[in-house]
Amino acid sequence: MLVPLYASVLDRLGVGAGTRLLALNCGTGLALLLASARGAAVTGYDTDRDRLRLAEARLGTLPSTSYMATPMPQAPPVRLRLGIPAAAELRGYDLVTALDPAAPADALRPALAAVAEAARPGSAVVLAGWGPPERCATASVLRVAARLAEPRGATGPLPRLSGRDDLEELAAGAGLRPDGSGRVSCPFGYPDQAAAVRGLVATGLFDAAVAATDRQQVDKEIAEALHPYRRLDGTIRMDNVFRYLIARV
Repeated sequence: MLVPLYASVLDRLGVGAGTRLLALNCGTGLALLLASARGAAVTGYDTDRDRLRLAEARLGTLPSTSYMATPMPQAPPVRLRLGIPAAAELRGYDLVTALDPAAPADALRPALAAVAEAARPGSAVVLAGWGPPERCATASVLRVAARLAEPRGATGPLPRLSGRDDLEELAAGAGLRPDGSGRVSCPFGYPDQAAAVRGLVATGLFDAAVAATDRQQVDKEIAEALHPYRRLDGTIRMDNVFRYLIARV
């Protein structure tokens, strides 16, 4: 569902053969797959071992303890690594991305600061996140997670990137220079209510809510929150706007 966001960023930065891209919080690797298909050499880091294994499967990589893929002959190299990059590993990239809208700002700041210090001057860094809540239908459904998780002291499902200047403040705080931005429509669509509930829970944004209550309660309340977005044929559609910021080292 975030393909329009990823495609817009790759188009805007002219990603293609010869591009060396490093992705922070690469998740299951969809953005890396799109960049690799354009001929870019890509490296993805994530702290979640299970998500990296899914990325390996998606990118056709071979399992290994280092999460380094063995590229096919004549194909651009694809590397997946567990953890966060060290300063020495940040050199030589044309583009660094942090496109996971759910990544908390506190988790991104250290890595972005390291990029600002170690990456090549002038190289691009792209951050992405949710647009304004009034432009994101899914925000009303995600509030269920915050409400149910409140007994555990959760801060809410949209901890960052929903304010007008949040991306700029995150970049500036890391020592990066903002250099352009964009908004992209990313509707969330599901064939039915059950698929929508499964898909939303799979984002991980409801984990604290499930821990504070139980899965059955969370599923029930998500289903109720989805009623306004159910169409006559039973499908679910939630229109959202996502935002990205281009910054420079």
